[in-house]
Amino acid sequence: MPVVSVSLSDENLAFLDKIQEAYKLKGRSDAVRTSIQSAISEMQDMENMTGPVEGILITVRHDHADPWMGIIQAKYINCIKTQIHSHLRDKKCLEVMVISCSAEELKEIIQEIKASGKADYVRFVRS
Repeated sequence: MPVVSVSLSDENLAFLDKIQEAYKLKGRSDAVRTSIQSAISEMQDMENMTGPVEGILITVRHDHADPWMGIIQAKYINCIKTQIHSHLRDKKCLEVMVISCSAEELKEIIQEIKASGKADYVRFVRS
């Protein structure tokens, strides 16, 4: 098996250790492999999504003052049926959006949010 070197923040390293502990894995390498499998599963779910979709898009972003989320929301205003915004601790914000659009538009929204690197959490729950 190839060896890969990865730089992680202290916070990510702490979460990796929590993953290792929660799943009773032998080491950090197993925790990384488990995390990758989880991400692959999520990607495959998105890739297999077709046609019209409805559900809830949940995002936690880490800087209330940064307008990037508002720009994305304005771009996809026709897809967002309802939106709830709540301030959290440490200048973070919770965005809950009821989404109704094509699977392709949803994929674009999620890709833009994730590509920004400014969201701590992104999850779509299909109705």
